[in-house]
Amino acid sequence: MTHDDQAFDDILQQAEQLGPLPMAVAHPCSREALMGAVESADHGIARPILIAPQAKLKKLAEELGVDLTRFETIDVPHSHAAAEQAVALVRDGYADILMKGSLHTDEFMTEVTARSSGIRTERRISHVFIMKVESYPRYLFITDAAINIEPDLTAKRDICQNAIDLCHALGIACPKVAILAAVETINPEMRSTIDAAALCKMADRGQITGAILDGPLAFDNAISREAAATKGIVSPVAGDPDILLVPDLESGNMLAKQLSYLAAAASAGIVMGARVPIVLTSRADDSNGRLASTAVANLLAHGKQRREPLA
Repeated sequence: MTHDDQAFDDILQQAEQLGPLPMAVAHPCSREALMGAVESADHGIARPILIAPQAKLKKLAEELGVDLTRFETIDVPHSHAAAEQAVALVRDGYADILMKGSLHTDEFMTEVTARSSGIRTERRISHVFIMKVESYPRYLFITDAAINIEPDLTAKRDICQNAIDLCHALGIACPKVAILAAVETINPEMRSTIDAAALCKMADRGQITGAILDGPLAFDNAISREAAATKGIVSPVAGDPDILLVPDLESGNMLAKQLSYLAAAASAGIVMGARVPIVLTSRADDSNGRLASTAVANLLAHGKQRREPLA
């Protein structure tokens, strides 16, 4: 499946103007992972610190023609140690961005979320896909399709706010959030519809801020004004969303991958809610997706620096 290589050019250009930030890269031992880090350096949006077994990293670099002397590298015995060291660099203030390389998400996130040594905050950590679909006029943000398996209402509140904060960082002042379910009416036997209604009321009461929410909405009337009108739905969100908040990981993951593989959507992936933005893409994603994700992380990290008071 061929994706649009220029899909995220506007975000990439903004990141290039802001300049590079140190990025800890855990186990970049595949072509896609290493080249994603290298291209982020070539574009001037990150200064990668490559953490991996040195023999394995050097062999891959030789195969790809990558000059490792350009980068700081840290030798570790295996992927788990790479994740541990990468998180430690963030925790100690040596890196402003964290990137997952060619290791399993569970192995990586275990170190991120460790209570004593991780980089958690009070906010629930969640993942957001930023997708560019040719048939849609702007970016679609899909959450959470990678970390929270079956989130409860409290978790969904944080997942929603994380996605809203990401939109703000990318210049979307008041994003529209469509809270997805299988139907657009409230059914007490379908928890997703009850959660959707509760989230909307939480927004009314200021427990979720900075966006316009509506739900439950089925996918068709969330994404299509015509479908919404056919069902008599009057909504400022239906047919015009920025964020699609899914009921659970399975539905979100399927939706994102269907858009990627059937609609040739380009995608980036970012984890919100930790001390720093985390570039988290599938091990199957190409270097363009990793580069776009790093550009998003760069904008987030620069925004965080602007918000933090001077010491």
